[in-house]
Amino acid sequence: MTGPYVGGALDLGAIKQQAEARAQAQSATAGAANSGGGIAPFFEVTEQNFENDLVRRSAEVPVIALIGSPRSPASEQLKKDFEEMAAAGGLKFIVGYINADVVPQVAQVFGVQNLPTTVAIAAGQPVTNFEGGQPRENLEQWIAAIVDKLGPQLKGLPDQDVVGDNPEEEAADPRLGLAEDALNRGDFDAAIATYEEILAAEPDNAEIKQARDTTLLLKRLDPANRSEDPIAAADAAPEDVAKQLDAADAEVVAGAPDRAFERLIEAMKRTAGDEKEQLKTRLLELFGVFDSGDPRVLAARTKLASALY
Repeated sequence: MTGPYVGGALDLGAIKQQAEARAQAQSATAGAANSGGGIAPFFEVTEQNFENDLVRRSAEVPVIALIGSPRSPASEQLKKDFEEMAAAGGLKFIVGYINADVVPQVAQVFGVQNLPTTVAIAAGQPVTNFEGGQPRENLEQWIAAIVDKLGPQLKGLPDQDVVGDNPEEEAADPRLGLAEDALNRGDFDAAIATYEEILAAEPDNAEIKQARDTTLLLKRLDPANRSEDPIAAADAAPEDVAKQLDAADAEVVAGAPDRAFERLIEAMKRTAGDEKEQLKTRLLELFGVFDSGDPRVLAARTKLASALY
């Protein structure tokens, strides 16, 4: 990869591949980094532990990345709330705090526009995020939804006995591990085929649909093999539908789905016929990457209706 094609964009897939390639070399030091072999529910993110403790750990449990600054009262309140919730969370999720003043290069990876920004990561991919502060009750509901929906899809932490798990459910989905291995290799087609196989038997499995749609997006964008900035290219050629489609994919990967939705809706207002239908189809595909109740999706659906009629 010649360099990030979007300023601050997050290519977790590429980072995760690098981490997997170095897994053996890191295994001897990983235990020491985790407080004598234990896993910290809340930790400070550094350049050194970013890949292992945040990206790779998200293959086991959901990881919440809080990007903030001591200069921001909202950041400090979120940090306090997340630290307390993580301590009481039984390692069903963990939280990594990224001090943008101390490690700006790590914060930049997430394409942060405002502080604080909170990003949920699962299986090496950002799945949802929000900016600014939130009441404690909202945070608890947000975390509970992430743990309930994403936790069962992940491998679980090592050396952790989970009481009450259904062993039949755990044994029923070895294909998820195969899909993850394919993603680690950058083999999007194999991962998509695995998800399609699961969906053939479970057509209403919303989580698998999301995983498939996210993988389709990554395959389409292929960030590791791009050298240009698709967002800048699209902004320079607003009438070029193909570039608008590429830019929308890039904005979703960069953690800005609201901007991606807005881009495609505005492009639909300028087009007609097949081009308009192409933009609509892509917009609906990107909706599928997120929960149907995501407020950004709901807002965009309302704008879509206005753009269509």
